[in-house]
Amino acid sequence: MQEANECQDSLFLMRWSCGPSKFPWSFTATETMYLLEGKVIVQVDGHEGSFTIGAGDLAVFPKGMKVTWDVLEAVNKHYSLEK
Repeated sequence: MQEANECQDSLFLMRWSCGPSKFPWSFTATETMYLLEGKVIVQVDGHEGSFTIGAGDLAVFPKGMKVTWDVLEAVNKHYSLEK
């Protein structure tokens, strides 16, 4: 069992929010996110189709992935970046 201070550098949680909008995004690090609220349609550059993530969903985006975010409902998420 690790002590709390040993775990300190293992995980950094951040919070991000955004109102309805559409914008391109490039992931500069692998990102794991948990949507607390909202709804987003994600289009991965160079691929047909899209997928939707919403409140209660967990998603992982690899470093280097380029997407377009179409935020349909205001988003509030927790996320962490791989070191």
